[in-house]
Amino acid sequence: MQSQLSALTKSNKPPQATVISEKKLWDYPKYWAECFGPAPFLPTTREEMDQLGWDSCDVIIVTGDAYVDHPSFGMAVIGRMLEAQGFRVGIIDQPDWHSKNDFQKLGKPNLYFGVAAGNMDSMINRYTADRKLRHDDAYTPDNIGGKRPDRAVTVYSQRCREAYKGVPIVIGGIEASLRRISHYDYWSDKVRRSVLVDSKADMLIFGNAERPLVEITHRISRGEDIKEIKDVRGTAIMVKNALEDWQGIDSTHIDKPGIIDPIMNPYQEYDANTCDNKDQAIADSAVDPSANANGGSQAIVVQPYNRVKDKTQLRRPWDRVYIKLPAYEVVSKNQTLYAHTNRILHQETNPGCAKALMQRHGDRSIWINPPAFPLETEEMDFVFGMPYARIPHPKYEGKKIPAYDMIKTSVNIMRGCYGGCTFCSITEHEGRIIQSRSEDSIIQEIEQIRDVVPGFTGVISDLGGPTANMYMLRCQSAKAEATCRRASCVYPDICKHMDTDHEPTIKLYQRARELKGIKKVLIASGVRYDLAIQDPRYVKELVTHHVGGYLKIAPEHTEEGPLSKMMKPGMGSYHKFKELFEKYSKEAGKEQYLIPYFIAAHPGTTTKDMINLALWLKENKFRLDQVQNFYPSPMATATTMYHTEIDTLHKVKKTNETVAIPRGEKERRLHKAILRYHDAKNWKMIRHALKDMGLAKLIGHGVHHLVPPASENEERLGNYRPGSKNNAQGKGQRALSRHTGLGQFKPAVKSDAKSDTKSEKRPIGKGKPTSNSKPMANKPSSKNSNGTGAKKSGNKPGNRSRIR
Repeated sequence: MQSQLSALTKSNKPPQATVISEKKLWDYPKYWAECFGPAPFLPTTREEMDQLGWDSCDVIIVTGDAYVDHPSFGMAVIGRMLEAQGFRVGIIDQPDWHSKNDFQKLGKPNLYFGVAAGNMDSMINRYTADRKLRHDDAYTPDNIGGKRPDRAVTVYSQRCREAYKGVPIVIGGIEASLRRISHYDYWSDKVRRSVLVDSKADMLIFGNAERPLVEITHRISRGEDIKEIKDVRGTAIMVKNALEDWQGIDSTHIDKPGIIDPIMNPYQEYDANTCDNKDQAIADSAVDPSANANGGSQAIVVQPYNRVKDKTQLRRPWDRVYIKLPAYEVVSKNQTLYAHTNRILHQETNPGCAKALMQRHGDRSIWINPPAFPLETEEMDFVFGMPYARIPHPKYEGKKIPAYDMIKTSVNIMRGCYGGCTFCSITEHEGRIIQSRSEDSIIQEIEQIRDVVPGFTGVISDLGGPTANMYMLRCQSAKAEATCRRASCVYPDICKHMDTDHEPTIKLYQRARELKGIKKVLIASGVRYDLAIQDPRYVKELVTHHVGGYLKIAPEHTEEGPLSKMMKPGMGSYHKFKELFEKYSKEAGKEQYLIPYFIAAHPGTTTKDMINLALWLKENKFRLDQVQNFYPSPMATATTMYHTEIDTLHKVKKTNETVAIPRGEKERRLHKAILRYHDAKNWKMIRHALKDMGLAKLIGHGVHHLVPPASENEERLGNYRPGSKNNAQGKGQRALSRHTGLGQFKPAVKSDAKSDTKSEKRPIGKGKPTSNSKPMANKPSSKNSNGTGAKKSGNKPGNRSRIR
């Protein structure tokens, strides 16, 4: 496949242009129903529709969450966005899926049903990482579980079809977005078809839906059949054959790539109205000089692509090009080709240069258009400036919705993440390009919270997003941003094109805390500390004014094996950030602590890696209150590693390096237990593992031992009594593992500051990379996020307790 891409781009350099934005969200003519104006709440019953004077809804949104009219809840964002276009939007929230009755309570929609599982994937919402059923649901009134079905998008879609046959169904949200292609399903332990096939919906919208959804809604309202809408970015549809006039690249095999269609002529021009060739003789002569009527050579001037308003424009190598992927029937049985497919999917996520994807499912194919272009700052302000009530629907009065309570005084300042962590799917959903709101828009929302939210105490709980400190930080090269296929902009090192100046964030923090009636502005989103240490001014501002005693950061692990598979920086960055954190905390006269997150049983992790992490935790006096294993969510790169045991960060071959996978229940339970080395309930299991590995030297009462030996009582009774004087574990700081839910932190047990500082003199030893090849399209740069030299793990040498 790489040779084909080279052939396609051989004579045409990458464009010298920024990512091109499509039509602005406010540029569409308003639908006639705008005369009704905005509703206090989008209606959820016929009675509410009558009060608004509506005889019907144009669009009905079905969601697995309780309806909260707040910009952190997807149904409210989409509903208010369509309302701003003039459409009448109703909400069916958490319907009874056992029959079609609830799906008929608002009547038949004039345009379509919009179906989403909610803010969370329904399977992750309903099951733990150990596949055990949860009995709570933070997005349901009073935190009651069981109010949504498994695979909610599929179930809801089928009920919508049963309720009103012939009404188009558009699916979207996180569940549909991450299942747009054949995918490994952790809960059934098999590869499932695209959710578009299983749900029998007419169209799937992936990623943030505003841009594609506004376009298709207007087109349907003008009488266009949804089955004829095939060219909208950010959508997936079912097709019999490839779309007309698209050129294909066959990537159904790893070692035998082939061209489906003739290679495009990069010199060719097209009439924007008719798509007819322009100056075909000149274009042909670029390929074959003998085609010149005079029989001689002719100089051809090739200009970089630039969107223009006249009738002609040059065609870029990726325009109207699709990649034919291995079929579902193949990848469901062949793990190598599954890994190959997943790698291609992740490489085709940049909207500036992504190709369409096509995957056969039986006698039809999934056609996935390139991603939608990200929203610009003015459009982000438009989305967040809708007339949200900012509270749950009145029908929930007297009931608590935990997810709302968590975010009711927080402000989302940006979307997207370019970290590329392999266990996370934010990039696959929201994109790698940061979409930031303007400072004024954010300040206005803070003022609205102050003036409107009941019981506001003067504390803003968070200014953040997927990451706390990527606000306004984008690629400084328009060309690179439009053509880059790196999996991460910060791993293995921070890209030389990436802006790391936190000045906009600092100014935002300063302005926010100076507002009248605002006592405190906290930062609860996770801080990307490898970025933060590039600008110590930000760390000082953060630590001095915006930490409420504890700050969340995510080292995830200490060992090179798992870190390299996570695409996370080494511990050198952590130590440097910790040094700055303690320095500025001391200068501010504050006693503050870091709360590190760690993951157990991640692909690439061995039991020795977990023991080394536990030794580091003990040495630094950290105790994990809650521990959860790696959760293989759909489409995540780490999930593909879990399923295939292949490292898809590097080119997939017929034979590949095998990735260590803690797969079985016993091994995953052991890794989880090791993270809670201080819990007496885990000591017996850990001791057995240490003895089996020849590491009995780590059993004892000393500071370099991991667990104490069994007492006489334990040997006789089979357990160990917590609190015994043989328990030499001591007290420590609090820490957490990943995926610990929505709960807020409670005050932690504080460690001895002297001991904590002393541990800095004995940091973890250096690790070695597990592969000599470069991660997906990553290139070395001059900026080093680890602080100890490019391409290194960043771990400082030392003599701390560690096994090899």
